[in-house]
Amino acid sequence: MTNKYMYFVANWKMFGDLRTLNSLDSVIKFSNANKKNKLKIVYCPPNTLIRPLSKRLKKTKLEVGAQNCHENENYGAFTGNVNAGMLKNVGAKYIILGHSENRQSGETDKLINLKIKSAIKSGLKIIFCIGETLVEKKNKKTNQVLAKQINNGLKSIKNKSNIILAYEPVWSIGTGLIPKSNDLLKSVSFIKNRFGKKPPKILYGGSVNGNNITQLKDIDIIDGFLIGGASQSSKKFIDIIKKTFN
Repeated sequence: MTNKYMYFVANWKMFGDLRTLNSLDSVIKFSNANKKNKLKIVYCPPNTLIRPLSKRLKKTKLEVGAQNCHENENYGAFTGNVNAGMLKNVGAKYIILGHSENRQSGETDKLINLKIKSAIKSGLKIIFCIGETLVEKKNKKTNQVLAKQINNGLKSIKNKSNIILAYEPVWSIGTGLIPKSNDLLKSVSFIKNRFGKKPPKILYGGSVNGNNITQLKDIDIIDGFLIGGASQSSKKFIDIIKKTFN
């Protein structure tokens, strides 16, 4: 695993202000000093920080993403919302779509599909989240759920070159629990096999931290990690990256 290109996506969720950006100096320094490891670091802060963060990272290897968008690609009467084009305009290059926290708030596969199409048209790279709940896992419906989310979320999308998938078991997010290695290998293999000979990059997300990364990194077919709470600390984030390649 340590010889291939790896993604480290920081999902800050509802966290951070302008002062928080000062904490990224150590990550920038770490990235600049990295010569041998192949890695892509992407920060996805709240919308309020996309513009200042993109300016701060302009001359670095780090990139910026958004956490969600409205499905309408045009301006409109959607109070409190922003679309993919607006996010691209202020510096976002990536966008997280289909996150379970948004699914739990009412996002359907159909709505996520519209958002993905809109983001593609706007030139953003998509991090498309999929994953099963604990009940679905216990009922042995993991593959059924993943297949449905993939089929419906990517319906009518022929060019998938700018789509990265993130497998995030809902029961793992924020709980400290992660799948058993064999279960994770089976799930990621199932996802890749849905795409035939040219599968997309597959990230793992869900309670990733400096302790369990030593177990997670051994799943060789994983192409990186979508990191939530631990990414809010530059020290913890760097620790995860270092341990991935050691």
